[in-house]
This record gives sequence, C-alpha cells and structure tokens, in this order.
Amino acid sequence: MSKSKKTEFHPDDYVVYPAHGVGQIISIEEQEIAGITLELFVISFEKDKMTLRVPTNKATEIGMRGLSSPDVVSKAMTTLKGKAKVKRAMWSRRAQEYEQKINSGDLIAIAEVVRDLHRSDDQREQSYSERQLYEAALERLTREVAAVSGGDEVLAARQVDEVLVSRAA
Repeated sequence: MSKSKKTEFHPDDYVVYPAHGVGQIISIEEQEIAGITLELFVISFEKDKMTLRVPTNKATEIGMRGLSSPDVVSKAMTTLKGKAKVKRAMWSRRAQEYEQKINSGDLIAIAEVVRDLHRSDDQREQSYSERQLYEAALERLTREVAAVSGGDEVLAARQVDEVLVSRAA
C-alpha cells in the first residue's frame, strides 16, 4: 500500500459524514480485513455514542467532507429565512425527498428541510413523521453550525431558533 496519497483529514478534525452528521476523527488506524490491510479513519459521533470506521481511500467518494465554511453557514441561515416551499406531492414522496436532503450532508439542503418543516406555534400540528424529519434536520444543522463556530451547541441552537422565529413574524 503506497503511503504517498495524502489524506485531507487528520485526527481531531471535525468532519461531516452524510448519513450521520458531524463527527470527530479520533485516529487513523490500519486493520487487516480479508488479508488486505486497510487504512481507516476512526470517527466518533459523541452525541450518538457511535464510532465509525471509514476506509481513508473511500472517504471522499462517500461524501465525507470537512465542516462547512462560515460562508456556507451564513448561506444556510439565509436559506432558513426564506419562505417555506411546500410541494403538493404526496407526503410519502416529500418525506423521501426530505430524507435524501438530510442524508446528503449538504448544509444548504438540510437548511431547506428545516425551513420547509418549521412550524410556529400558531400553525397546524405536525405529524409524527414530519416532526421526526424536522428534528433530524434541525439537529444536523445545529451541530454543524456549532462545530463551525467553536462548539457551543446551545448558542448555535439559539441562533437557528432566532432566525426561524424572526421569519415566522
């Protein structure tokens, strides 16, 4: 195995893994699997009490990326301010689209889901599945905003909430 290929991720880096959101690389280890030595990123998702091992050569292919730039974060916040786009498609189809956006790992797409599913107190009740998707998207967005701005999730949640509340006004 050639050591020449430099990986763009290093231990202690925060990364976004599409299906799980923000995690932190704890180490890079080698493991022998079926007689082949693989180099793996060991990523910890502290909130979910989960550890993931991702082959370093597959990381970018599966969409693992570094944290969004502050610029992308502010674009996501601007997206939140927009008017909710509610498609007239059947819920099952919309739910599938929201799910794909959440798992795309794309912060702007995640912000779109939060925007589209956000309900202010005086709006109609959300169904259970709507709330599930909303909370999943909100959590992803908040965690990444927090990680980009230095790790305070409470503060990030307040920022996101203020944007959503100001929009509803």
